[in-house]
Amino acid sequence: MIARMWRGWVPTGRVGEYVTYVEQTGLLAYRRTPGNLGAQMWTRDLGDGRSEVTTVSWWESLDVIRAFAGDDIGQAVFYPEDDAFLVDRETTVTHHEVAAR
Repeated sequence: MIARMWRGWVPTGRVGEYVTYVEQTGLLAYRRTPGNLGAQMWTRDLGDGRSEVTTVSWWESLDVIRAFAGDDIGQAVFYPEDDAFLVDRETTVTHHEVAAR
């Protein structure tokens, strides 16, 4: 199993809106991809007006991730409204082999 992680930052006052948006775009797309084993979104208030958002998804293999993300699986996938929410973002993702459950 492979874990895929991405982080971005949104204004704390808009974190709820962004979570709803990502549930309807990215998380939905993850879950609709055959071989996706689940996805979550985590948030934390940084205390400076920003909240960090982390998406974590689990996949059967790197090939399955390619079906979602394209050939360059290290690049983050963005959606049209992301620019309206994000004050900063990672443009890459990390992949980790799940060694124990």
